[in-house]
Amino acid sequence: MRIVVTGAYGFLGWHLRARLHATTAHQVVAVGRHDGQLDSALRDADVVVHLAGVNRGPETEVEEGNVRLAAAVAGAVRRSPKAPRVIFANSIRVGEDTPYGRGKAQARDLLAAAADQAGSSLADLVLPNLFGEHGRPGYNSFVATFAHAAVDGRTPDVQDRPVRLLHVQHAAQLVIDALDRTESGVLRPAGAATTVAAVWDILREAQRYYARGDIPPLDGPLRLDLFNTLRAASFPHRYPIGLTPHRDHRGGLVECVRSHGGRGQSFVSTSAPGVTRGEHFHLGKVERFLVLRGRARISLRRVLTPEIVTFDVDGETPAAVDMPTGWVHNIRNLGDDELVTFFWTNEPYDPDRPDTYPEPVAPEPMAAEVPR
Repeated sequence: MRIVVTGAYGFLGWHLRARLHATTAHQVVAVGRHDGQLDSALRDADVVVHLAGVNRGPETEVEEGNVRLAAAVAGAVRRSPKAPRVIFANSIRVGEDTPYGRGKAQARDLLAAAADQAGSSLADLVLPNLFGEHGRPGYNSFVATFAHAAVDGRTPDVQDRPVRLLHVQHAAQLVIDALDRTESGVLRPAGAATTVAAVWDILREAQRYYARGDIPPLDGPLRLDLFNTLRAASFPHRYPIGLTPHRDHRGGLVECVRSHGGRGQSFVSTSAPGVTRGEHFHLGKVERFLVLRGRARISLRRVLTPEIVTFDVDGETPAAVDMPTGWVHNIRNLGDDELVTFFWTNEPYDPDRPDTYPEPVAPEPMAAEVPR
């Protein structure tokens, strides 16, 4: 299937492309907010996922910007000989008497009319508050603002109210689930019910544990998703995480993982000189690397991006590196002797749901995505 994604380099856009890349063989055409080549992109498209929008700025730009972006997609859908299905990332604020609410309502109506005229269909995905890894503080979500504040030791302005939250990877999966449907309709995921103050309390508590290398309580999906958001806000400037070795005349001891109220799986591997392990990424799993003996280089690259981050570590100064979700990673033995590495994940390996997607840190050009 050929899928055009508008707003492809934004928050939901990157997460959707990463999930499509990991779990499907679809061909993805990434279109930025200001890309003027929609007609050519949609000429052979089976589906267009419209994520591009304006949610900050002068009131007139917020309303008119959302309408303008939708109108461009609607026109391209009408002109496309293939009548692509349309999936629209809408908001629970649609229809409110605000510039954003009015703009989203008009955008939906434009896309619905275009899909109907083209003989296609519209999936109107009405999303609650999205949060997750790599959200921009002060822009995408209050959760991103809170996560960065917790990592930096600041206290944000907490204006408490009830809120429903949906992790951005769950939203991406809802889009994928809607690809093969043919009927028009409204999809309203509920999200997790919580409060603004409760989110801050969870993130602040998690940071208290994580600042010393401990794993906080991860009882329930919301706490895990918030912890992964916090870890992304910590990366890479708070890594590696130094651990305190204890030595006496008998030898040494270092705590590899202290997990508070959680479960997990631990194992130790050996690697010959020059051997590289890993070369994969996860979308939800927490994974820790800790070199016990030898010298190694841990390399990471955010999926669908070129920049590689590296950490050189050794067993003489124990330090943990936790793999952020959505980052391809590996570990290479740099020494002349055997490398001994401790690994830990927050959940036992499940072959039916491994959450492990093979990919090299230094890849060949990615065939699943068509650059524009």
